[in-house]
Amino acid sequence: MKMTLAERFDQWAQQHEQRGKLVGWKEGRQEGRLEGRLEGEQTGEARLLQRLLTRRFGALPADCVARIRAASPEQLERWSDRVLDAHSLTEVFQ
Repeated sequence: MKMTLAERFDQWAQQHEQRGKLVGWKEGRQEGRLEGRLEGEQTGEARLLQRLLTRRFGALPADCVARIRAASPEQLERWSDRVLDAHSLTEVFQ
């Protein structure tokens, strides 16, 4: 049985739609994994900073813990760099 041009076009369109969905699904999955990994790294950096500060200065006030949890990766890195040289929590968070 011969297919009409319209039927062939419909078949082609369905195949490309399925391929597009598969590609979109794969890309979304990769993005999700990357986002999850970055979020995990940030959480780990925050925990490590909190541990180092606690060992250096004792129990941390709640506002310091909140600042660490809400910090950007750049802020966490900056504060972590200051831990060894700072003489107080205030110096770390400047």
